[in-house]
Amino acid sequence: KDGFKLPEIDPAFDRWLAEQLAASPPDVKDTEDFKYITFTELPPFTDKHRSLMRKNMTAELFAKLKDVKSSKGYSLSNGIQAGVLRPHLGVGFTCGDEECFELFKEIINPIVKGWHNFDPDTQSHKSDLDPSKLAFTEEQQALFAKYVKSTRVRAARNISGFSLPPGSSKEDRLAVEGVLKQAFEALPDNLKGQYYPLGSLSQEQEDALQAGGFLFQKPGPMQLLGAAGAGRDWPEGRGIFHNDSKTVLCWCNEEDQCRIIAMEDGGDVKGVFSRFCQLSEAIKTAAEGKGKALMYDERLGFLGTCPSNLGTGLRASVMIVLPELNKDPKRLEEICRKYDLQPRGSSGEHSAAVGAKWDISNKQRIGYSEVELVQKMIDGVTQLISIEEELAAGGGGGGAPERGSGEDLAGTGGSGEGQAGESSSQEGFLSKPSVVTWMPVQQGSTSGAQEQAGGGGEKAAGEVMEGDKEASGKDGFKLP
Repeated sequence: KDGFKLPEIDPAFDRWLAEQLAASPPDVKDTEDFKYITFTELPPFTDKHRSLMRKNMTAELFAKLKDVKSSKGYSLSNGIQAGVLRPHLGVGFTCGDEECFELFKEIINPIVKGWHNFDPDTQSHKSDLDPSKLAFTEEQQALFAKYVKSTRVRAARNISGFSLPPGSSKEDRLAVEGVLKQAFEALPDNLKGQYYPLGSLSQEQEDALQAGGFLFQKPGPMQLLGAAGAGRDWPEGRGIFHNDSKTVLCWCNEEDQCRIIAMEDGGDVKGVFSRFCQLSEAIKTAAEGKGKALMYDERLGFLGTCPSNLGTGLRASVMIVLPELNKDPKRLEEICRKYDLQPRGSSGEHSAAVGAKWDISNKQRIGYSEVELVQKMIDGVTQLISIEEELAAGGGGGGAPERGSGEDLAGTGGSGEGQAGESSSQEGFLSKPSVVTWMPVQQGSTSGAQEQAGGGGEKAAGEVMEGDKEASGKDGFKLP
């Protein structure tokens, strides 16, 4: 099929994949530049396939589920296609609608357990979006104002009854966009702004969005979302919203139906989290106005495209300057580990902390509420600052102090990083003189969660993965 090229992974595997493609019947979700493959047997995975899907998918389980489809037509083959075509993915499974979590729970639940150290069969999740419950003292606020350069909170939200991007139809995609536009129009004054449909951007608007780092592009075939079918009918039904002060941002129909991001220069964690909660509530209210609800499960929390991004799906982070701790990164990492934080360099995971700037965030995603995770971040960063000041004063820093209140918070969810890096996200920090010091990555969209088995993570700002430059915004579907 024109625009659809098979990957070069392993000669024997490539021949098998070509046969599967040739024998695949048409899928109603197919487009001119994308083909869903129907796998008739368990893929003969190579030693390059490293995902949790591959680890947990047996011939017996494949045979049991291969003919199962959701009411919107999303099949097991659809769910594993990205994991089959992109061997290095850490998760290897994408969901096309909320029914998938029940229909394919025999493969999804082991993935969730392996990734989050959270067992959906025996544990449950909870949500709490009340920023007034955060303990953020005046003393802590002063410390954050001194050391923290920027703050952000992000998470994905999806509306029940509509497909997720890998399985979405044109109709569902446009319906989701309509609900979100209604939500944006009803926002309070501090969140009012403009929605930019990707399909009708003027060159001036596109340049401005790209310069600010707000623009996301069509996922290339080398990327997770491209391989999963989330780039079909591009750019129809996709868009970007930001408020007038550029302190909240929403991506419509990218990896999930809605990616909410709140951000601000400085260390006002409570203010940033409050705006995040406001926008999340506005989207919930708009959905309810259409007789819908947000996708939510008592066991798994908020549902989304990637199993790595369940529960709260929330990442609360600060960009902080730590000159003394920067001299001993291993020690910084040990302290962060004790407080359930994840440290990253100034340009994302596995990057250097240029200028002693560190991106510090919560690790867990599921089993804790949003308030609890933000509180854990506040408490842990407070301890980092305390040690930094002791070291600056000539002391030894006293090692890692006892945990703050975060240790006693309810919940048992494991690290969102699991076995393969950060959960679904592609934002990064940019050091630039602007309203905020970080912006989402502009290159083609890709789920950081699945990008690297054994140590992937969020794509750093400005970093382009192999194939991104060629693929972004280019017609035609190419397999990796």
